[in-house]
Amino acid sequence: MYKFKEIQTVPPADAMIDIILSKTNRKTPTVVHPGYKISRIRNFYLRKIKFCQSAYAEKFQDMLSQFPRLDDIHPFYADLCNVLYDRDHYKLALGQISTTKNIIDNCAKDYVRMMKFADSLYRCKMLKRAALGRMCTAVKKLGPSLKYLEEVRQHLSRLPSINPTTRTLILTGFPNVGKSSFMNTVTNANVDVQPYAFTTKSLFLGHMDYRYTRWQVIDTPGILDHALEERNTIEMQAVTALAHIPATILYFMDISETCGRNLREQVNLFNSLKPLFRGKPLLIIVNKIDLRKMDDLQPEEKALLESMTKDMENEVTLFPVSVQQKEGVDAVRTKACDLLLSRRIDSKINSSKVDAIKNRIFIAEPTNPSIASKRPPCIPESVVLQQQQQASASSSSSSAGTTQATSAEGTKRVLEKDLQEEHGGAGVYVADWNKEWQLSNSNWKYDEIPEIMDGMNVADFIDTNILEKLAKLEEEERAELLAEGLEDTEQVLKSWQDCEKEIGLMHRAIKAKQNANRDRKARNAMGTGGIERKRNKSLKEVVERLEKRTIGEEKPVNVEKLRGRSKVRKRLNRDEEETGGKKRKADDGTAMDVDNDKKSAKRTSKSLMRSRTAGRSKSVKVRGLSVHTDRSQSRIATSIGRPELQEKAEKEKRKAGKVRNKEARKGEGDRHIPDFKPKHLFTGKRSIGKTDRR
Repeated sequence: MYKFKEIQTVPPADAMIDIILSKTNRKTPTVVHPGYKISRIRNFYLRKIKFCQSAYAEKFQDMLSQFPRLDDIHPFYADLCNVLYDRDHYKLALGQISTTKNIIDNCAKDYVRMMKFADSLYRCKMLKRAALGRMCTAVKKLGPSLKYLEEVRQHLSRLPSINPTTRTLILTGFPNVGKSSFMNTVTNANVDVQPYAFTTKSLFLGHMDYRYTRWQVIDTPGILDHALEERNTIEMQAVTALAHIPATILYFMDISETCGRNLREQVNLFNSLKPLFRGKPLLIIVNKIDLRKMDDLQPEEKALLESMTKDMENEVTLFPVSVQQKEGVDAVRTKACDLLLSRRIDSKINSSKVDAIKNRIFIAEPTNPSIASKRPPCIPESVVLQQQQQASASSSSSSAGTTQATSAEGTKRVLEKDLQEEHGGAGVYVADWNKEWQLSNSNWKYDEIPEIMDGMNVADFIDTNILEKLAKLEEEERAELLAEGLEDTEQVLKSWQDCEKEIGLMHRAIKAKQNANRDRKARNAMGTGGIERKRNKSLKEVVERLEKRTIGEEKPVNVEKLRGRSKVRKRLNRDEEETGGKKRKADDGTAMDVDNDKKSAKRTSKSLMRSRTAGRSKSVKVRGLSVHTDRSQSRIATSIGRPELQEKAEKEKRKAGKVRNKEARKGEGDRHIPDFKPKHLFTGKRSIGKTDRR
């Protein structure tokens, strides 16, 4: 198979020049100075010339190797390319590419030779510039050829992947006689079908399976009845397929003449194509019998159809079919495939390879004819034994009541599906799975009490003599009590009550100890847990909570030390009382200086501020616990109690924030980009050189 889809794209001449020169600039050094040694300068420009020449040669060589050579490929594809693209034009385009490749090679050799005599950087540069210019001028002249080859490449990539050597059926005939409809019926293709001529303008390929092998069906465009020189490109594709592909040919005819051609014209086309049918299986398909029956034909028309089967090299069969009604389609497919298979087998047998294979094959036959006539089949003993066991098992199951179904081949076990169909079908029949259980005893299959553990159920744990055993146990206990001298029931009851009291006291002591340990742990862990910030607790609630946790005789909580704001309020109230008294005295007639009022007010406000700051920053000791009065504390301080762990957490926090601070982000969710094109990255010359010179 030819892989035409893998041919690389052919760029236009200008695009190819840009590709090669850009590649030369990228893959070679770009910095040279007049102060360098002249040999170094020559090598610098020699490298550019040689690299450009090798890049062009590589590009053109890929084109020449990827495009098919018409003299080397199968004649079917060679003639198809001649029909579609014109063999001369195709060869001329490839020849021009080969010639240009040689011109570029010679140009590079000449300028490499002249570069040896350059004595300055300027002369080396001019020689390099002239060499690359001549190469590009030669490539520019390839513009039409490259454009033509790109069109050829695109059309080749769209051609169907036809294998000229595999099993093939070819459909041919006048346009609009039912070829595409037949192909859609027998294959998985989806060819467009329309009620006008030349709907199919190129070869279409479909595949089908017959006798576990893959077959290809080729739908050809319609052919008109005129000279070969007058046929167009569409018709010549069909002629090419008929001429070069060894396949079964199905010649389609429209008996209803709705295709626009009468039977005589269709017979004349068949006679003109007879040379293409030589040496190939042939079937004549009379289509559209649903519109016109074979019995409705005139005698002259019947004679025309009979004349088509005469004077042929091989036997030709005529098949009346209706593709629209799918009548006779399968018979046509079977007959066509069988004819081609027999032809392929005959050709292989008659080939020279058969003799070479025969010499390597030896068929062993018995020399004694009497022994040959008495050669019973050899069945291994293990197989015979297995068959006997199966027969005995089937007979025993039938005697036990297992339902058996008798068929032409012998006895057959009835399946659950058969029982389901007999008893009402799905949704009505309930399968009895108990009969399939494999148990040691078949009587266990329908036990009402289920198995619970180790093959035992509830019935296995029932003791019928349990009452007698209980009476014996009670007698043994009574005998033990008598032996200990505790026969008096009141004495026994009193001793039991004393024991219960001791056990109760012990339980209460253990419970009190557990509560004390829990309270001690709670006091030690106070302030180390997280603070609930849902609601601000009042002073009264805090005091009550601390008093509840107080165990034993401890000092009461000093509320004034617990909260500094209470002092602020007391001092504020005291100052207000003093100022209020002074005002009242002034109202009573005692004059007061206005400046003194201002000073006192100022002093009051300062003391108030001092008290607030002191109360805000001060921590009060309550039973050895440090209670901070800040409104909001660090989450690390509130969640981690140990100072060394707090310090470690702070370090981790600062370390995590380094990356964010380095990138100048506001937070973890900051994705803002302040400048999409920073000037230091988008100004000046590129690192590989300027852009105004190659």
